[in-house]
Amino acid sequence: MASKPSKSELTKQFIIEKTAPVFNEKGYAGTSLADLENATGLTKGSIYGNFENKDEVALAAFDYNFNQVSTYIKEKIETHEHAIDRLLVYPDIYRKFFKIPFLKAGCPILNTSTESDDTHPQLKEKAANALRLWRTSVENQIKRGIARKEIKADTDPIEFAVVLLSLIEGAVMQAKVTERNKELGIAMNYLEKLIRDRQV
Repeated sequence: MASKPSKSELTKQFIIEKTAPVFNEKGYAGTSLADLENATGLTKGSIYGNFENKDEVALAAFDYNFNQVSTYIKEKIETHEHAIDRLLVYPDIYRKFFKIPFLKAGCPILNTSTESDDTHPQLKEKAANALRLWRTSVENQIKRGIARKEIKADTDPIEFAVVLLSLIEGAVMQAKVTERNKELGIAMNYLEKLIRDRQV
């Protein structure tokens, strides 16, 4: 039987959950201690009593944000059996980008990588690892589809995964900058066509 989390563990989790959306929206540099205090309702002493510094909070917040997005996508994928339907989950989710609360602030990988490329090596590494995990997951979906004769055998899993991720991240960036769905819709329609064209 699993032991109940301690008060300290519960407080840490509370801080992570409350600050994660702030870090994703404002970025590491743009998030101040006052933002963390406002988000949690806790004092500096309470926050830094549980975390060594802002870096530690930011790293934990990134993990939380990425896990939230990947869990959401995984749950949607697992409701489908056919490989093409599984891949179509991606354009379907990202078409609704502005309607999904934890996606509205943007993709945590994109947000973190653009900000931390030169300023925060640990965050950059987290973003790079998350991107690799996501790409590997898409590659595995394609390999599974090829093995099940649901995806054309000449489909290159790496190439297709790179294009899929690039289309999504590029479209999300444009949607965030313009605050409109038009470009996002065009890119997701194109991605859907690419996916459907791979069906056996």
